[in-house]
Amino acid sequence: MEDFWRAHQVPVSSCRENDEHRQILQHWMQSYQPEDLFDENGQLKAELRALAPNGDKRMGASPWANGGRLRRELITPALQPYAVEVTSPGESQAESTAALGAYLAGIFRENADNFRLFGPDETASNRLSKVFDVTSRTWQAAQKPWDEQLAPDGRVMEILSEHQCQGWLEGYLLTGRHGLFNCYEAFIHIVDSMFNQHAKWLKVSRKLPWRAPISSLNYLLSSHVWRQDHNGYSHQDPGFIDHVANKKADIVRIYLPPDANTLLCVADHCLKTWDRINVIVAGKQPEPQWLTLDGAAKHCADGMGIWYWAGTVEEGETPDVVMACAGDVPTMETLAAVDLLREFLPALRIQVVNVVDLMALQTSDQHPHGLSEEAFDALFTADKPVVFAFHGYPSLIHRLTYLRNNHRNFHVRGFMEEGTTTTPFDMTVLNELDRFHLAQEAILRVPSLQGKADEILDLLQEKIAAHHRYVREYGEDLPEVQNWKWPSQQGSDAAPE
Repeated sequence: MEDFWRAHQVPVSSCRENDEHRQILQHWMQSYQPEDLFDENGQLKAELRALAPNGDKRMGASPWANGGRLRRELITPALQPYAVEVTSPGESQAESTAALGAYLAGIFRENADNFRLFGPDETASNRLSKVFDVTSRTWQAAQKPWDEQLAPDGRVMEILSEHQCQGWLEGYLLTGRHGLFNCYEAFIHIVDSMFNQHAKWLKVSRKLPWRAPISSLNYLLSSHVWRQDHNGYSHQDPGFIDHVANKKADIVRIYLPPDANTLLCVADHCLKTWDRINVIVAGKQPEPQWLTLDGAAKHCADGMGIWYWAGTVEEGETPDVVMACAGDVPTMETLAAVDLLREFLPALRIQVVNVVDLMALQTSDQHPHGLSEEAFDALFTADKPVVFAFHGYPSLIHRLTYLRNNHRNFHVRGFMEEGTTTTPFDMTVLNELDRFHLAQEAILRVPSLQGKADEILDLLQEKIAAHHRYVREYGEDLPEVQNWKWPSQQGSDAAPE
């Protein structure tokens, strides 16, 4: 076997049937001189057993190999100083990850030796640059006069290698500390197998009484599928969350905050957890801000909820259609579609549901965060059409909800592998996730509207055609799309919660 490719294979494969193979195996095993190692009962000899270390000197019991025993709680600042002011839903715009960057800078101030940020040269690109007000990038090599934000004691770990960042973070967590890995959404797939192994290790290590819990492995995926204005199709893939959803339910969490304040609440929660893998997907571009910090905190604690200020039904009323959304861009397009429906069909009873905690869509026996049947039906009804605008591949929503009472009425729009270097709104149109397609879908699914709203469907189709012409002539989105805001008079009497 030595110096031969079979050294990495089964060396002798037919020992049960082939006497010659069995003799090879016997000769090999006897070369270890087992008579010097074991007594006549097959037990390891006492003098050899005595060589093993005791107590904390054992490899598995050493505190240096058991990060949970060394773990110190992360000191997290109050969220209010970092919150985005929201006086009316959708009135203001902000870069959600920029707000998170300021919050992470606050964490660096409070945790001089207990937190690091990891990423493949994307900290600035993902709008987290505020951390450089507090620390620099780790840099041990020579520096040039024009270098910026490099220091031997820097606490931002950047290298253009996703698997290196993953390995660094895993090792850091295993020494009892805390961290966050930020990455472009499309390229986090590079660490798929490393994620797998960490998830499996967490599952098994929980069963070992001597293994203390370690801090959770936290991912922030930004520069996501819906906003790649200059990168294009190569940077458009939301499938990592499908990969994550395959793992053991009590290990993984997936969060899709729709704005800055929900992102702050989700990140604050994830960084305080242990023995989990948390995946947060959030955009970096300016986008409408929907919820106050208090409203965001409640919404995130619930995992999902009805936005009564956006719909046309009051609490306890039965809607004609549920407009559901998960993700920042799907949320904006859903609300824009609702705005159209409110204009064209003012009598239509619409219930708007926003989902932050994706795994809560599963039943409670499938996932610890799963909603009860009663709570789920209160959001999505038991028999009304649901138009669900989703950040990722539509099949994942069907997979998570297939046991729900109303699954047969779920109609999901999401990424369909259509993309290019184009405008933000054109990306949604290419994948039929835009406001016009969503409004059409709602009209087509409400039984009472069949044959009665054909002119509205035609008008929406004309808007899609007008967009197609405009974006190809001018290279930018229609002014009515670029300048759209949630009408301030709608929902103004209700707190944006």
